[in-house]
Amino acid sequence: MLDKIALVAAIVLPLWNIPLIVRIIKRKSSKDISIYWACGIWVCFLLMLPHGLRSEEIVWRVFNIVNFTFFSFVTLVVLIYREKHKK
Repeated sequence: MLDKIALVAAIVLPLWNIPLIVRIIKRKSSKDISIYWACGIWVCFLLMLPHGLRSEEIVWRVFNIVNFTFFSFVTLVVLIYREKHKK
């Protein structure tokens, strides 16, 4: 039962990135989000991903995949809307 709860949490937790993405798109600006922060977090997730993919622990594997995927979208949106803001 604990494994199932943890698996659900591993999937749900990264979904909290969606409101951030939506907020940036609605405002058409990411000026309040540091590019260094977004890229730094993304690089850390990228460096953790190989271990997560090789792990036999399903919760850790799923969390790494879902978190990396959603935070990649966050970083991409931050970079896109930062460039649009500069123009």
